[in-house]
Amino acid sequence: MAKKKTNNGTSLVIVESPAKARTISRFLGPEYVIEASIGHIRDLPENAREIPKQYKGEDWAYLGVNIHNQFEPIYVIPKDKLSQVRKLKVLLKKAKQLYLATDEDREGEAISWHLCEVLQPQVPVRRLVFHEITEEAIREALSNPRQIDEALVRAQETRRIIDRLYGYDVSPLLWRKIRPRLSAGRVQSVAVRLIVERERQRRSFVAATYWDLMGIFATRQGQCFQAELVSVDGRPIPSGRDFDPSTGRPKDPNLLLLDEQQARQLVERLRQASCRVAEAENRPDVLRPYPPFTTSTLQQEANRKYGFTARQTMQVAQSLYETGYITYVRTDSTSLAAVAIEAARRLIAAQFGPEYLPPQPRVYQTKVKNAQEAHEAIRPAGHDMRPPESLRDQLTDEQFKLYDLIWKRTIACQMADARIRRIAIKVDLGGALFQAAGRVIEFPGYLRAYVEGSDDPEAELAQHDQSLPAVETGEPLACQSLEPRSHTTQPPSRYSEASLTRALEEMGIGRPSTYASIIDTILARDYVFKLKRGNVLVPTWTAFAVCQLMEWHFEHLIDYKFTAEMEDQLDAISRGELGHLEYLRRFYYGDGHPGLKPQLDQKASQIDAREVNRIRIGTPSDGPPVYVRIGRYGPYLEQGR
Repeated sequence: MAKKKTNNGTSLVIVESPAKARTISRFLGPEYVIEASIGHIRDLPENAREIPKQYKGEDWAYLGVNIHNQFEPIYVIPKDKLSQVRKLKVLLKKAKQLYLATDEDREGEAISWHLCEVLQPQVPVRRLVFHEITEEAIREALSNPRQIDEALVRAQETRRIIDRLYGYDVSPLLWRKIRPRLSAGRVQSVAVRLIVERERQRRSFVAATYWDLMGIFATRQGQCFQAELVSVDGRPIPSGRDFDPSTGRPKDPNLLLLDEQQARQLVERLRQASCRVAEAENRPDVLRPYPPFTTSTLQQEANRKYGFTARQTMQVAQSLYETGYITYVRTDSTSLAAVAIEAARRLIAAQFGPEYLPPQPRVYQTKVKNAQEAHEAIRPAGHDMRPPESLRDQLTDEQFKLYDLIWKRTIACQMADARIRRIAIKVDLGGALFQAAGRVIEFPGYLRAYVEGSDDPEAELAQHDQSLPAVETGEPLACQSLEPRSHTTQPPSRYSEASLTRALEEMGIGRPSTYASIIDTILARDYVFKLKRGNVLVPTWTAFAVCQLMEWHFEHLIDYKFTAEMEDQLDAISRGELGHLEYLRRFYYGDGHPGLKPQLDQKASQIDAREVNRIRIGTPSDGPPVYVRIGRYGPYLEQGR
């Protein structure tokens, strides 16, 4: 970065978005000009029209990456960014110094690097980083600028190149073998595989029906409670998890599987039996608060609570960040700054009372795979933790809901444990053992502020109480009634946006900040559709065909462990521990594992399009197998070969 020319003009501050620029301009005087880049100002060419003329004849030009010359990316300025680049150049000519205030992550670092490459500043360049857009945070950043982190830039560039090579080399194969306009992607294809595998589990699931009894018992004082049958003469009664999902039979042959007739016969046997308390347990326990939100957990909870899509949550959260209401939204850290913890503790003492404060502040460690601890968790911005009701007139309905969620979770994470008593009663009725469980909240602690999945913590507290009478072992009871009950096992649930997000994060696949765009892509490509009932993701037959092709011929590319390890490698590059060119060569050409290019060269011609487009769905007792075939005009049924 050159630093030749100086003048006595203003300081130019460049951020990503106009909203962020407007918020920062409230805190800085006229000596600063704040302007937006409006996202990335350069990228790889999207299509043949954008490829520079000097490269159009090259065999690698369609990729936008020179795979023969150290994977050199070819960057172009999109047409819709040309006017903004010209505007930035004009402003820079009048500036005495340049501050790059893009987000502190790989994408933000890359935007700052591209700005320097395109604008070629002749004045001092400084990098500003902050996690919240408040006056104090901006002033602190101005006092402690840094240089562009080249390792972060290389990590972003490597990810962009890998995604381009994967998408632009594999997608055309899907067009030829399945149908046009399909796409493949490093994380996208693995997400589709997860959804398809869950649907296969559902299709192979064999339901089982089993019976048990529900009894109502009364103490000598007339207090009644319900208990369910758990064993007869020492043989356990199965529950849903005790059945093999592929056969519908109990996994343990020692379990007592009752049918309806046997259940009713058991009721008759037990009618005149003596009844007593076999065991009574009453023990203290604690419930601890959840950690503050990360990108992923915020997406999951907003989906569960309000039905927000991952995209919707990210858009609303970004708007709250850019207008100064919450901290940076792309984070997988659960840590909080000391000043934020102090603010939360002051508020807890004032609003709930000192008994709701734990003796020491709570410190949370991120447990998910591949977490990056650079940022704080998502929390209300500033030191005053503005209560949601004070902002109701300033926020849209969606913004208010999300801010309220973030505020409650942040406050709750620093509150005292909830203290409860767990109560369990086992009832012996003529050799049949029944069990009841309950709990009583003795001190609500953090539940006063936040109950996961609930809009009204106070109302939810009442439902958390499951009271049982006080009894002693050996105490006689009266059996009021016995009712046979039928149960049917259920197949594994389909993924919702929330559960898919959680699965990807737990496996270390992709980054939480990209999950929204991944889900958007697989919906747009018709790999999945969304059922309104349950808000779940269902794979299309096209998704099954694509998964078959990838599993049969390129299993390595959609292997869960391999994909997670790619994130590890990108993290290593961002820390300066691994050379990006070394990794790109291994990924594309192979080294101890098959690279992308040799796999495509060797296997593309071996793929039988008829086979990968045929999905077996069953075999009738009196005929050959039945298939769904993906045809030119859509899927259709086919029997036999």
